[in-house]
Amino acid sequence: MGHDEFAFLLIGLKWTVVLSAVGFVCGCIAGLGVALARVSGNPLLERVTSGYIAVFQGTPLLMQLFVVYYGLALVGLMLDAWVAVAIGLTLHASAYLGEIWRGSIEAVPRGQTEAAKALSLRYVSRMRDVILPQALRISLPATIGFLVQLIKGTSLASIVGFTELTRAGNIISNQIFQPLTVFGVVGILYFLMCCPLTILGARLERKFAASAR
Repeated sequence: MGHDEFAFLLIGLKWTVVLSAVGFVCGCIAGLGVALARVSGNPLLERVTSGYIAVFQGTPLLMQLFVVYYGLALVGLMLDAWVAVAIGLTLHASAYLGEIWRGSIEAVPRGQTEAAKALSLRYVSRMRDVILPQALRISLPATIGFLVQLIKGTSLASIVGFTELTRAGNIISNQIFQPLTVFGVVGILYFLMCCPLTILGARLERKFAASAR
């Protein structure tokens, strides 16, 4: 595999990073809304978001991307592959992160909420200043773990013809007929992205476990 082929892989790597970042950031924003709805105490909101989470956790990401791209096209909404994948990853991430953060919010000691109410803090201030900072700390290891899964999940973007790292590797492999070499390099690039995050998540988990004793 020569310089040109490696450069093409790096272009695919760039799009993998961009897709992961967009899906994660937008998923965080939407996931926060899902988490807050899940703990809102409103039965309708809780049922709706519970169903939303069940749908995205109970179906493969591959199928979700397929439905977003081809399903919307059937109703006349033609989306660029990049936009479709970004939407699909955002929906997927929001469901998982919403459930992760719901659990983290509920893991905050009830006394914190009661103390905030005793200080006459309104709901927004209570969540922003008391509950969410503690919940974020609790959720960090699981959130980072999900980000690792999301990065690897971008490889499924090829279902709609989007060229990210895995598809770039497949294209090069079909050209130079060196699949072991090409996908060995692809695997190394994924490892270099995911391994530091995995180590960070494990360290945070050990740190928070030690501080909780």
